[in-house]
Amino acid sequence: MEAWMQSLLEALALPEFGLSTVFVVALVSATLLPLGSEPAVFGLVKLDPALFWPAVLVATAGNTLGGAISWWMGYGAEVVVEHARHKPTEHRVLGWLERFGPKACLLSWLPIVGDPLCAVAGWLKLPFWPCMLYMAIGKFGRYLVMTAALLWWFPGQITP
Repeated sequence: MEAWMQSLLEALALPEFGLSTVFVVALVSATLLPLGSEPAVFGLVKLDPALFWPAVLVATAGNTLGGAISWWMGYGAEVVVEHARHKPTEHRVLGWLERFGPKACLLSWLPIVGDPLCAVAGWLKLPFWPCMLYMAIGKFGRYLVMTAALLWWFPGQITP
């Protein structure tokens, strides 16, 4: 098991497989697993500033696909928890999501609540493609702003 994990980490190591690493990390971080993709995006861009736009776009694509996975997980989970009782707070949150619909997925970029939001959107059976559009817009904005801000705060070039 350790050898397999080591070979996987070596295959995804920056910068040799930089954009694929960013994609995988962004995809996994958009599921309910606790992982942040911003360090991978920032690290790649610091190593090669010419990859700013490709890294932002690849991270957005991976993170949006991860959001789609969460949406489908929520869609499937709805059947399982349909009979469970909800607390009043949950009723307010569900009402808010139903009121705003797919536009609520713009907030999928938020830490802690963004990934579960995608799953709840699927659970509520909000329309898939509009949800994906709003997720992509929100996630693109996050990567654009965070990567540009980190480059502004840490402008020095990394030397190998």
